[in-house]
Amino acid sequence: MTVLLAISSLIDRINEFIGKWISWAILISILVSAGNAIIRKTFNMSSNAWLELQWYLFGAAFLLAAAYTLKQNEHIRIDIVYGMFSRRVQHWIDLFGHALFLMPFVLLMIFYFIPYVSLSFRSGEMSTNSGGLIIWPAKTLLLIGFLQLGFQGVSEIIKKIAVMSGKMDDPTPFISSHEQAKLEADALVEEARS
Repeated sequence: MTVLLAISSLIDRINEFIGKWISWAILISILVSAGNAIIRKTFNMSSNAWLELQWYLFGAAFLLAAAYTLKQNEHIRIDIVYGMFSRRVQHWIDLFGHALFLMPFVLLMIFYFIPYVSLSFRSGEMSTNSGGLIIWPAKTLLLIGFLQLGFQGVSEIIKKIAVMSGKMDDPTPFISSHEQAKLEADALVEEARS
C-alpha cells in the first residue's frame, strides 16, 4: 500500500500543478476575446484564428483542470442525498462510482480518442473556417485531459481504499453545504475584524 500511496501522491502533485497553471488559460482567453473585440470594432477587421484560439484556451482550461477538480473533490454530486449517509458509506459510494462509472467511461474515451487524434495529426487537419487554426492540438487536448482524469481516478481509488482500511486520514472530509457556508461566513467575519 505504501508504493500505491506514493504513486497516488505523485499523480496528485502532477495534476495539481497542471490544474493551477492551466487556470491562466482563462485569463488569456479573456484577453484574446477583449483584444479581438476592440480590433474588430476599432479597425473593422477580425480573424477566425483569434476566435478559435479563444475556444482552444477555454477548452484547454476545462479539459486539463478536470483531473484537478476531481482531486480537490469539487466535482458535481447531489449533496442532499450524499450528505445523509455516514462518511464510511460516502467512501463506498465514491469508490463504487470511481471504479464502475468514471474509470470505464475514461478508458472508453481514451480508446476512441487515440485513433481520432492520430488521424487528425497525420492528416494535418485544419479548421474549415477561413483563416482558422490547425485542429489536431485541440483534439490532442481531449486525449490528454482524459488521460489525466484516468490517472486521477486511479489515485482516488487508491486513496479511498487506504482511507477505508485505516492506512491514511481522509484527505477531503465531507462538509455539508450548510457547514461550508458557515465556515465561509466565519472567515469573512474574521477578515472584517482584522
